[in-house]
Amino acid sequence: MSTERAPPPVLPERQFRDALAQFATGVTIITARTRDGAFVGVTANSFNSVSLDPPLIAWSLARRSRSLSLFEGAERYAVNVLAHDQIALARRFSRPHADRFAGVSHRLGAAAAPLIEGCVAWLQCRHHALHPTGDHMLFIGEVETCAYQNVAPLVWHGGRYRLSQPHPEGYEG
Repeated sequence: MSTERAPPPVLPERQFRDALAQFATGVTIITARTRDGAFVGVTANSFNSVSLDPPLIAWSLARRSRSLSLFEGAERYAVNVLAHDQIALARRFSRPHADRFAGVSHRLGAAAAPLIEGCVAWLQCRHHALHPTGDHMLFIGEVETCAYQNVAPLVWHGGRYRLSQPHPEGYEG
């Protein structure tokens, strides 16, 4: 009797992507100020909380991203959680653009990163850890300050932008 294991079956990428698309998520724009003072920003829906004590968040960026080295070099960054009416911003920061911040209303936060006006929430983070993970780089940030407003968020589900609506059965917390 052989003790060798058969290699696991290859998971088709399209099947994996379609399964992941069933998980509804918010949409964020991660922003930072580079060492030379320029702004960098990318749309990311790969964002989630990690820990309350200390307050940690995680997000990831494709290793092929042109912005990767800029975020790797940033000591601080901001997570801008987009509101329901900010689809154009989500699209703008997800594609190549000469100046993603041109005409975008924002202010600088304590982390010196742009805080985009009209968002649902803003989390200003200090770089905590960085982990190469498959074809992405996983960023862990320690949240230094945060704020939010009671506005409907932008949601990504099934490969489309969606609106969040209260469930008729309400909140069970």
